[in-house]
Amino acid sequence: MNRRLLLMAVAVIATAAARAQSVTYNHDSSKQNQVTVMETGTGALSPDLYYSVLHNKYKKSAASKNKLSFRTLAGINLYNQVDEAETIDSALVSRAKIEALNVADRQIDLAWLAEGDKVNGQMERLKRNIDRILLAGGTTDDKERWTEYYRMYQCAIDATKDAYMPNAQRKKEYLRIYEDVVRQNEILVGYLAKQQNATVTSMLLNATDERNLNKGSIVRNAVDRWTESRFAVRGSRTGGGDSGGTGDETVNKGN
Repeated sequence: MNRRLLLMAVAVIATAAARAQSVTYNHDSSKQNQVTVMETGTGALSPDLYYSVLHNKYKKSAASKNKLSFRTLAGINLYNQVDEAETIDSALVSRAKIEALNVADRQIDLAWLAEGDKVNGQMERLKRNIDRILLAGGTTDDKERWTEYYRMYQCAIDATKDAYMPNAQRKKEYLRIYEDVVRQNEILVGYLAKQQNATVTSMLLNATDERNLNKGSIVRNAVDRWTESRFAVRGSRTGGGDSGGTGDETVNKGN
């Protein structure tokens, strides 16, 4: 019994809810006229007395300011923009093609393929000359300073390789680095030659200072050489027909 009453109560509640959600339509001609005037500009506002007394200004301009006229003008303006839009689209497509070529030019380092061997050759030469600094008599500070130059140029090369730039500009940068390395190599070679000459000169001066001179031995050697020369001259004149002489050289001073 209780179960039956519960089912009846649920059925009553469902029926009431269905009736509450039903849609009703009450036509209002005055609102319809106002919407028609606002959208298309046709029809008349009603009631006329209400709009004449309270909204007379709106009543006079409502039909001319309808939304249909604005939609029509907007469509015409959009149609006129088709040619301009196509021009812009063509320009963007052309620009996109150019930028695609620029991106490809910046991603492949063709400049290094052309100039890399030349730059690496000068860098290797600079490194070899730096390794000769200590052998030529230079100091560790001098070697460290030139090593910093080498690192600076190597960093410039790496930065140019990683830079986002066209190959023409990249090649100019590589050639600038090459010219600077060549110039620094010439300066370093001059420095090494100067250090080498200074070392050799110092060694010669030190060898001269350590040398002991025996003046007596030098004099005796000179006398012996002079005596040998004199005997050689006398021997060459033995068959010359001189009589009664001792064979010594004489000097005729005249009367």
